[in-house]
Formats: sequence, structure tokens, C-alpha cells
Amino acid sequence: MSTPPPPSRTPATDTRPATAPAVTGPAPAPDDGALAWLRALGPRGRRAFAGAFGGYALDSYDYFTLPLSMVALAAYFGLDSGQTGLFTTVTLVASAIGGAAAGVLADRIGRVKALMITVITYAVFTVACGFAPTYETLLVFRSLQGLGFGGEWAVGAILVAEYASARHRGRTLGAIQSSWAVGWGLAALAYTLVFSFFGDDIAWRVMFWTGALPALLVVWMRRRVQDAPQAAAAREQSAEKGSFPAIFKGPLLRTTLFAGLLSTGVQGGYYTLATWVPTYLKSERGLSVVGTGGYLTFLISGAFLGYLTGGHLTDRLGRRRNIWLFALLSAVCILAYANIPSGADTVLLVLGFPLGFCMSAIFSGFGSYLSELYPTALRGTGQGFTYNTGRAVGAVFPTTVGFLADSWGVGGALVFGAIGYAIAALALLGLPETRGKELE
Repeated sequence: MSTPPPPSRTPATDTRPATAPAVTGPAPAPDDGALAWLRALGPRGRRAFAGAFGGYALDSYDYFTLPLSMVALAAYFGLDSGQTGLFTTVTLVASAIGGAAAGVLADRIGRVKALMITVITYAVFTVACGFAPTYETLLVFRSLQGLGFGGEWAVGAILVAEYASARHRGRTLGAIQSSWAVGWGLAALAYTLVFSFFGDDIAWRVMFWTGALPALLVVWMRRRVQDAPQAAAAREQSAEKGSFPAIFKGPLLRTTLFAGLLSTGVQGGYYTLATWVPTYLKSERGLSVVGTGGYLTFLISGAFLGYLTGGHLTDRLGRRRNIWLFALLSAVCILAYANIPSGADTVLLVLGFPLGFCMSAIFSGFGSYLSELYPTALRGTGQGFTYNTGRAVGAVFPTTVGFLADSWGVGGALVFGAIGYAIAALALLGLPETRGKELE
């Protein structure tokens, strides 16, 4: 006897859906922690960050070996203020050539290879400066050092910008900029130690010889750091890359002109201070080597925090507003710093912190802003050219201060740096806001 089959369900009585709907919840909150920008880079991006951070810190260290040794150099070679100011001018003019060339190189052979070339160049010729027998020889070696010095920042900033997310790019590049203060601080520490243990006639040479340190970084970078894969692919697929004429065509012409003017103003103001504040403290305020190092500690501490704060604000306020804000505040700080009454050394000490903070915070948006203004195939060329053209033209400012110092005094001549920040504020009128822009 067979068993009857079980009754079948009919569509009318089966109300279950054929496929159960997916369970959905609220979208995960964006990562906005203090180190979210670092986590967003990924392993490769973090290695690129370390390479660019170290390269720029040591770039800063090698640059400041000269300003910190300026008084000893002037005495050794019997130089006047105009001749010592010329050291800075030739460094910055040569750095403009090197920086523009490094930008083209970065678009043609890749970011990491170009970065290593710049680091080796500035390290070798910084050491050579320590062996210079005459003022003229030192001037030549310092010019050649400038070729590498000029290229490092632009190439390193692009390398990291192409790994960074649009949401965190300002903070990421602001952190790269902060390495300049790290290198500056190391140079100030080395200056305090070297000039305390050696006489001035040999101490300035020892300072330059310590500039060999970056060579160790290159060995590590060669093994561990790579270009961002997507950016490398986009660069290789482009028909026009690494070309100066290309950044003066179509809509990029306006961008290039105003970005160059912006760089001129900011760097004119900055290098006026970076070059002449140590001399001002020692020659006009009468501070000792250790006293100058103490005052520079406040200035450099402010600079370090300024880079980090400016990087955060450039993501929150936007690139243009951040630069406008700190151009105004930097000009006010210069005027205040240069007009502190004689004997008010405590005020001089305290004001060094906001001065360093403001003149550094304005730079924090530069790496992200200039990277976002140009397409991948021309990013190195555009950023290298505009940043370093500004550096070359801005080099006129420290030299002008050097010549004015004989009649105005160094403190009075420092006011000239405020003009640079006014130029930067006006240049922003010709540039767009790029916050949140994705890099292809």
C-alpha cells in the first residue's frame, strides 16, 4: 500500500519571499581620529611618507647649516652683510633651477628615483662646503647644494600626495611640512653643541660636514619606497609628460602664473626670517651661542605645531582661506618681532613662538594645493616649477635685507619680509579652491 504524497504548498498560501532581503545598517562613520590620515595611506603609503619626511627633515638640516654659521663665516672670510646675504640668494636661485628640473625628472622617471637623486646631491655638496678654502669656492659649492635642496620638497610632496586620500591630504602634507621644523631643530641643536666645543674658525666647517647624514636615508629608500601604482600608471599612459611648455598652455597658464606668484610671496617672507633671525639675535640683541639656541627653540617649536595645525585647518577651512589667514598673521608677527624695545628679551622669547607658528602654518597647504592644481602627467613639472620659481624670486628678499641692514639695522630690515605675505594674499585671487579634489 503506497503512502500518499504530502500536500504541496500553493503560491497563494506560501508568503515567504524567494530571496530574503539583505540586512542593512548605518554606513560606517568616516575615520576622523588623530592619526586617520596615516592609517589611510596604507603600508606602501606610510613607507613613502617616511622617505619624504626624512628627506625633507635632512634637507632642512643641510639648509640651516649656513644661516646658523653665518656670523662665524662672515668673520672668517671678512664679509659684509651684502656678501653674506648673497649666500642665501645663490642657494635659492640654484634651488629654483634644481627644483624645476627635479619636477620634470619626477614626471619622466618616477617620484622615488628623482627623490633619491635630489637627496644625494644636497648631501654631497653640503659636505663639500666644509672644505671650501675661499669665499668664492664656498659660494659655488652652496649653489650646487641648492640644486638638490630645491628638488626634494616638490618631489617628496607629490609622492605622498598621490598616496593620500582627498579627505586627509591637507593633514598628510602638513605632517610632511612639519619635518622642516624637525630638521631645523636638529640643526640648532648641532649648532649649539658644535660651536660650544669648537672655535668659530673650525666649527662652521664641522657643521657642514655633518650634512653627510642624508646618504643613509637613500640606502633605505632604494629598497623600501615605491611610487603610487595608480599615479605611475596614469603617468605612463599620458602622451605629454614632464614638459615645461605644457604648463603654459590653455587653463594651466593662469594656474602657473598665479601659483608662482603665491610661492614668491610666501617664500620671500619665510626666507627673510629663516636667514636673518639668527644674525639678528646674535648681533643686535647680543645673545650668546647658547642663548640664541634657546630663543630658536621657541621659534622652532612654534613652527612644528604650526605645520601640523595648518595641515588640519587646510582640510577644514580650505586651501585658500588657510593661506589668507596665516599670511595676515605672519605679517603682523614680523612687524611686532622687529619692533620689540631693547632690553625686552623676555618678550622677544615669547613672541618667537607665534612667529614660528604662523610663518610655518601657511606652508602646510602648499603640498596638497599645488598637487591638486595639476594633472598627474604634469604634476611634478607644475609643482616643481611654480614652487621653485617662487623660491628664486623670493631669494631677492634676504639679499635686500642684507643690504638694508647696514643702514636700517637687521631688525628694521626684517620688516621687508611682510611685503612678501601681502603678495601671497593677492595671488590667491587668481587661483581656485581645490579642497576635496580626487587625484586621478
